[in-house]
Amino acid sequence: MEFQKMSEKELRDLKAELAEKFEAYKAQGLKLNMARGKPGAEQLALSMKMLDVLNSQSDMQTSDGLDCRNYGGPDGLPEMRELLAQMMGLQAENVLVGGNSSLNLMFDTVSCAMTHGLPGGKPWCLQADRKFLCPAPGYDRHFSVTEYFGFELITVPMLPTGPDMDMVERLVRSDASIKGIWCVPKYSNPTGITYSDETVRRFAALKPAAPDFRIFWDNAYCVHDLTDTPDVLLNLWDECRKNGTEDLPLFFASTSKITFPGAGIAALGASEKNLAVLRNHFRYQTIGPDKLNQMRHLAFLKDMNGVHAQMQKHRALIAPKFEVVEETFAEQLTGKGVAAWSKPNGGYFISVDVLDGCAKRTVALCKEAGVTLTGAGATYPYKKDPNDRNIRVAPTYPPKTEVKAAAELFCLCAQLAACEKLLQNA
Repeated sequence: MEFQKMSEKELRDLKAELAEKFEAYKAQGLKLNMARGKPGAEQLALSMKMLDVLNSQSDMQTSDGLDCRNYGGPDGLPEMRELLAQMMGLQAENVLVGGNSSLNLMFDTVSCAMTHGLPGGKPWCLQADRKFLCPAPGYDRHFSVTEYFGFELITVPMLPTGPDMDMVERLVRSDASIKGIWCVPKYSNPTGITYSDETVRRFAALKPAAPDFRIFWDNAYCVHDLTDTPDVLLNLWDECRKNGTEDLPLFFASTSKITFPGAGIAALGASEKNLAVLRNHFRYQTIGPDKLNQMRHLAFLKDMNGVHAQMQKHRALIAPKFEVVEETFAEQLTGKGVAAWSKPNGGYFISVDVLDGCAKRTVALCKEAGVTLTGAGATYPYKKDPNDRNIRVAPTYPPKTEVKAAAELFCLCAQLAACEKLLQNA
């Protein structure tokens, strides 16, 4: 029965019952964590053999004669650029390979635009009232980067097809102070949706008032499928070339959830004009990336077939965890009117919308009983969810048995928070 249809007495009786169950959970002394999208220990073990592929007897030269033990190769190894270009849907000449972190590349790109500008505009730091579009629910670390640099963050609602493109088009067409938009186009963090073909085409056809407006296209989950019917994302680069808007997008990806999050390979893709500016910026930071790590990855993954084979192993470990969460939610929350949740075909998260005004309380109750979640509000700019309802759940890190317990406690806390809210409003 829907909680909203219960009488005040029924709600009070239900609250007492739920509170008793909650105290029983607290007594167990649980210490479970579903806060961030971290691979579990079994997933990390999948890449351990990569540490054995190089040794003191290995040939350390690339196909073009570069000694990977030494300085040089600022764009990355040719073979690594080719592999990551295939993963990102670009050409190798449009890809730079960096260190282990795509977030680092995004930060450095914004930093470059701030101090030296991007093609078409002067340095962002010299432009007043800078704004950035933030599709929400979205990725908190994206929002934090532009908040750090002093941008006004503008929330764009996420629809089942991607960001609200009517709003995006209207804003960027009319306001030259808007400098960019954050995007996770496939299996978005946290909703799990993949942008529709129409959304991608509309991005490629944008006509921004600001000549230095950029689409930050963070395709973090481009190969992270969880089903036999994975989502297919239209290639933005191809669409931009059709429209003559190649300078609009900046592409990012990494192997962070393919091999080791702390020791992966990150890449940046862009037009020739954008790359010329960014290369000049990066050359003051480093004489070259970690080429030995790139060699390890090439020897281990080999090619895109190797990448897909590795991701099938990841899927075998984490898909059952997603299924446990979804089954638990369906069993304990269906028909009660207190929560709705995503059912993604890939990625690392399940997005839950609890009853309005209940997200912070739900997260607090979970923490009190031993389950750590990402803070309520984190999926919105400035960590302020206007409806206090969205919670990001990350099932990948804990063992499957702990995922079940954490999902059950989450359901209990969401219901208890809803009871409290409805009684408060009664």
